[in-house]
Amino acid sequence: MPLSPPRAAAPSAIRIAKVAKRYSRLQVLDGLDLEVGRGEFFGLVGVNGVGKTTCIKGLLDFTNIDAGSVEIFGVPHRETRARRHLAFLPERFLPPYYLSGRDFLDYMGRLHGRPCGEDERLEMCARLDLDAAALAKPVRDYSKGMAQKLGLAACFLSGKELLVLDEPMSGLDPKARILVKRHLRSCRSRGHSVFISTHMLSDVEELCDRMGILHAGKLRFVGSPEECRRTYFCDTLEEAYLNCISQPAS
Repeated sequence: MPLSPPRAAAPSAIRIAKVAKRYSRLQVLDGLDLEVGRGEFFGLVGVNGVGKTTCIKGLLDFTNIDAGSVEIFGVPHRETRARRHLAFLPERFLPPYYLSGRDFLDYMGRLHGRPCGEDERLEMCARLDLDAAALAKPVRDYSKGMAQKLGLAACFLSGKELLVLDEPMSGLDPKARILVKRHLRSCRSRGHSVFISTHMLSDVEELCDRMGILHAGKLRFVGSPEECRRTYFCDTLEEAYLNCISQPAS
């Protein structure tokens, strides 16, 4: 009986190869190579303006890349179908001010192809410490923290396999941060992939399997937070990060 050919490995959640992006004279991304596996939590860190959000915009085809290639679950990122398995929360999340919180979640549910019932919405609000009464209020009356919780709720309710979150803890109080991290851990247990851009190294250490340090257009380090501390001979991730970006480029 002939042997069956070996089954091809499932494509990674994200594959970025030799990606470059320049704004005028500034080379923001310079030959970026990065792969995020299915079920992996990956954190991209770097100083302000280093290109983390540009990387995400390139990934989602919100901005043209100058060179290289990007795939999402094996599909070229310029194809609309590449984004059907992901949900995205931008860094400066501004929901439509004229919608109520409930209207916004309804709208996002339809966009994601997964409408949710009231009980599921209320359960998610409770998980994120968003007052259920806020769903009836117009979004223009929300604080920054309330709006952030609403955006996270929409992402989590989408049920998508990949979450791309740009500074997801922005504007959240300590209680909400704890609850969001708790929910993200439950996403991990269900096999979801998460790509996070953040300044919060403590969040990376708690949540991420691997991290990348982006500096001067290049990834200076990729590996686990523990490997980062060992590589730079530091007791804390903050010290290791500072050592990494302080070293001259190779």
